[in-house]
Amino acid sequence: MNNMLRTFALALTVAAATQVSANEDVDELKNALAKRLPQYEVSRIDSTPIEGLYQVILSGQVIYMTKDARYMLDGNLVDLSTKKNYSEDAMSEIRLSQLEQLGEENMVVYTPETVKHTITVVTDIDCPYCRRLHSEMDQYLDGGIKVRYVFMPLKGKGDYQTTVTVWCSEDKNEALDMAKAGTELQAKDCDNPIDQHLKVSRSLGVRGTPAIILQDGSMLPGYIPAKKLVTELNRMNVSTAKNDS
Repeated sequence: MNNMLRTFALALTVAAATQVSANEDVDELKNALAKRLPQYEVSRIDSTPIEGLYQVILSGQVIYMTKDARYMLDGNLVDLSTKKNYSEDAMSEIRLSQLEQLGEENMVVYTPETVKHTITVVTDIDCPYCRRLHSEMDQYLDGGIKVRYVFMPLKGKGDYQTTVTVWCSEDKNEALDMAKAGTELQAKDCDNPIDQHLKVSRSLGVRGTPAIILQDGSMLPGYIPAKKLVTELNRMNVSTAKNDS
């Protein structure tokens, strides 16, 4: 019994020492980053399965650094044995946090009678594939998918003004339907969140439109036919339900 107690006490001591060491490494990295990259905001630092390498959330981006901030890796960290993508998991959390901060009240939303899934689409009114996606809105709604739009106008002042006009219209959904169909809208102006949309879109890691963000924070870049996405979301939902049971 005494041997068991001594072994248990030793294990606790080692675990505590390891945690203290990890905390010291994180503090060292925070201090080093403050000196090397003072212009960037560090949101979070976590250890990784690789000794001496830390995952850093830096101004909305996921990078990997040594504790002295001398060496940096920019890319995905993947465990090939389990297929776990540590970088994508971190980015998913960032995307969900950014969208929550923006708030659904600051999006244009299409809601079905019964909501089974919610997707957030980063869109540009003038982009051809964004228009193609929007033309299938009835299929999304029939499939029980709520579609929330975040705008990323990329084609200059005219595109930006059209986006503002849509937001400032009495019926935003109707105005967006018309604009997506190519109808020229009479310019309107008001207080609007479009600059915030642009900022959030970039922080989400969006490089082009459309980009579809799922409820778990994962992102699907580019256009996906509505029927295909509805089928996939339903399959994922069934799979999740089975895993939970």
